[in-house]
Amino acid sequence: MRVLHLDAGKEMRGGQWQVLRLMEGLAAAGVESTLLARRDGVLLETARRRGLRATALTWLHLVLLARRHNVVHAHDARSHAMAAMVGAKPLVVARRVAFPLKRGIASRWKYRRAAAYLAVSEFVKQVLVDGGVDADRVAVVYDGVPLLPPANGTHIVAPAGHGDPLKGSDLAFEAAKLSGFPLHPSGNLEEDLQTAGIFVYITYSEGLGSAALLAMSAAVAVVASNVGGLKEVIGHRVNGLLVENTPAAIGHAVRELIDHPELARRLGQAARERVRQRFTVERMVGDTMDVYQQVLS
Repeated sequence: MRVLHLDAGKEMRGGQWQVLRLMEGLAAAGVESTLLARRDGVLLETARRRGLRATALTWLHLVLLARRHNVVHAHDARSHAMAAMVGAKPLVVARRVAFPLKRGIASRWKYRRAAAYLAVSEFVKQVLVDGGVDADRVAVVYDGVPLLPPANGTHIVAPAGHGDPLKGSDLAFEAAKLSGFPLHPSGNLEEDLQTAGIFVYITYSEGLGSAALLAMSAAVAVVASNVGGLKEVIGHRVNGLLVENTPAAIGHAVRELIDHPELARRLGQAARERVRQRFTVERMVGDTMDVYQQVLS
């Protein structure tokens, strides 16, 4: 099997890391992959540095390479549109975001082109179905993250935000100021988690929350917004704390973990076990391969 991956993202965010982990997992399973990514994006450089076959995402490369691969897998909205316009078949599309589908003619046409959708959560699957996609064309494939070494630290860490209006980094820092605890913005989450004790993940819309999963894999206690697919990852007071998006609620949850370190340790250990059971890279790769086989049969 030969799979052509498309990703037009500008930055290295959760979706781009999932592309790399998928390609590496597919390679280990004997599946040949090629990535088309933005010429000026970080993903292309990172993929090449990791020894993966990757080239610039252009219309010419897409047309030529789509013919030489068994499956075309689009990982974001722009590459989905490009693949649909060139008639790439069979087309598999990853859907990671939780906002509703557009209702225009062009959007409806685009969403009819794919043979299958990989929804990152049951929540996102329902968004697709509500938008008119047949449920039997949507498979839920959860993100997979590596199992990091257990963290050993007390820092309270939050994603940097990158100016995304759907992410609530400003709200998290407002809560920190209100409740009087230091909050460290992370530009390199995997590295910063090594010295973390609490991870604060606040967002207004979330398909799943791969950053929260990564923190959980390191046995870091997570405080996260009670929205979208995060509720499929975190059980409140079972393996993390889910909060409403208010500075008071966020601050209260973080303060509880600071004041009760035994609770933070228990939640972190349960979170790591949750990742081990359900959100591994190996499971993500296997579930994705199942969908490839289905569209090729």
